[in-house]
Amino acid sequence: MKIKQISVFVQNEPGRLLEFTDVLNKAGINMTSLNLADVTDYGIVRVIVDDTEKAASVLKENKYNVIVNELLCVDVSDKPGALHEILVKLADNDLNISYMYGFSKGGHASLVLKVNDLEKAIAALQ
Repeated sequence: MKIKQISVFVQNEPGRLLEFTDVLNKAGINMTSLNLADVTDYGIVRVIVDDTEKAASVLKENKYNVIVNELLCVDVSDKPGALHEILVKLADNDLNISYMYGFSKGGHASLVLKVNDLEKAIAALQ
């Protein structure tokens, strides 16, 4: 399924992630997923929230540069080879993954993927 993700750059300094989450917290926005990658002087925060439009608006009001992307979210069973099966289907359809993150809990796993062709990826996995 398609899912919207917000990406912002934050300075790689103490307290900057706290400032980011404070903005969302004060707006009553729930984060359902967060991924943080560091690149020397700054970090890229990728977050999935319960209200993307509201979150993007309040972050922009607080001087964050906001990028909203539509990504692929795939539910898979939490067993050996499940990720491999997905990667085979995507590779067989010449699809590239720019980045991916996921989690598993209680025998269930979810993956979030940025792919070069979202519609083609959805078709390949159905």
